[in-house]
Amino acid sequence: MSLRIVIGEDQALLREGIVRLLSDAGFEVVAEAADAPDLLRKVSAHKPDVAIVDVQMPPGNEDDGLLAAMEIRATQPEIGVLVLSAFAEERYAVDLIGDSAERVGYLLKDRVTDFAGFADAVRRVAAGGSVLDPKVVSHMLGRKRRDDPLDDLTPREREVMELMAQGRSNKGIAEELVVTPAAVEKHITAIFGKLGVSAEPVDHRRVLAVLAFLRR
Repeated sequence: MSLRIVIGEDQALLREGIVRLLSDAGFEVVAEAADAPDLLRKVSAHKPDVAIVDVQMPPGNEDDGLLAAMEIRATQPEIGVLVLSAFAEERYAVDLIGDSAERVGYLLKDRVTDFAGFADAVRRVAAGGSVLDPKVVSHMLGRKRRDDPLDDLTPREREVMELMAQGRSNKGIAEELVVTPAAVEKHITAIFGKLGVSAEPVDHRRVLAVLAFLRR
């Protein structure tokens, strides 16, 4: 059974492009919305597996889409939410994720052109996972703070944490860095020890732990 999608995007051409991409990938787009209030109505009516939402939507054309996405997450947590943004706004990602990294994603709009990667992100969010755009994660990791525990991480540990914050599994990290899964587990154990957070076996909890640290 194909995943059911509701799309919230006010730019007609981009919305049509996303619909075609998703349809070609085997998803079922059950509704489209061009403004935030209509998006909320259609998500409530159709109960999709995933809502794909633009940050900036009418009526305010500011963060109306983000606020709608946060409302969906708060009132209908069983629905996955994947937010698309034109800008790598760290604040948007942190606000969207809140206290739960389940069924949530934040990607830059240019990621849509990576058809396979975008489709994979939708599936990951629908399955209960999390997806964060690499540019946003890199920006988070690049912030300089006084007495920053990140300074204690080795270059390899920083690479592992960046991939971990993107929602990658141990296997995915190992494949990306061309190392063994055992080596990845060792790095993750060291990372959590240095950051003072407890390691969790579930991927989205690991993401949440990293983001909790980065929000300090």
